[in-house]
Amino acid sequence: MHANPSAEASKPARPHNGLDRHVQPSKKETVMKSRLSVVALALSTLVAGHALAADASVGKTRDEVRAELAQAIRSGDLIADGATGQRYNELSPEFYAPKAVAVSKTRAEVVAERDAAIRNGDLIADGATGQRYNQLAPAQYAAVRAEAPVASQAAAPVVGKTRAQVKAELAEAIRTGDMVADGATGAKYNELFPQQYPQSVTAQGQARDVRAGVVDSRSANGG
Repeated sequence: MHANPSAEASKPARPHNGLDRHVQPSKKETVMKSRLSVVALALSTLVAGHALAADASVGKTRDEVRAELAQAIRSGDLIADGATGQRYNELSPEFYAPKAVAVSKTRAEVVAERDAAIRNGDLIADGATGQRYNQLAPAQYAAVRAEAPVASQAAAPVVGKTRAQVKAELAEAIRTGDMVADGATGAKYNELFPQQYPQSVTAQGQARDVRAGVVDSRSANGG
């Protein structure tokens, strides 16, 4: 028997391998996609709102930081020596207005701390190594003697003369600015602020060092 062509043509076409079903999404899938789109839009709007609010707060903070930085530069309230933590208005108060030093009590405290650092040898002596005076000559300073009393007593006969030399050199270095101001670069005060230390003063200091060396050598030779 032969197949009836008209009967075959009237039969509905069957999907091949189920692919035609997925070409057109179902109503349920369409609703789900619509809901997801709405949720995504709401989330993006919320995130954008928070971002705008954050930008506003950051802008205000940036302005405050800039204002504080400008004030710190004007008043010298910035770290000048990373090794000691001293600020520009502490190292060179004459360059800044009196009001920038805050109050007299604070300035007195700074001076007291500086004097204590000089007494204790807690100042940079070698900019290349970052060593301090109390590290290079530990027997000369009370804080280090307290940590190692035996060594200090053993070196006592020789220490008397060395202590005087160290004190004289330290006093001269402070007067002439021949002390490390920046531990990172090794620059000294008379290099950073040459106008504060005249050349004549430095020359006089060197002459005193030479005379002191001659006197010490004569004393050592019994002359």
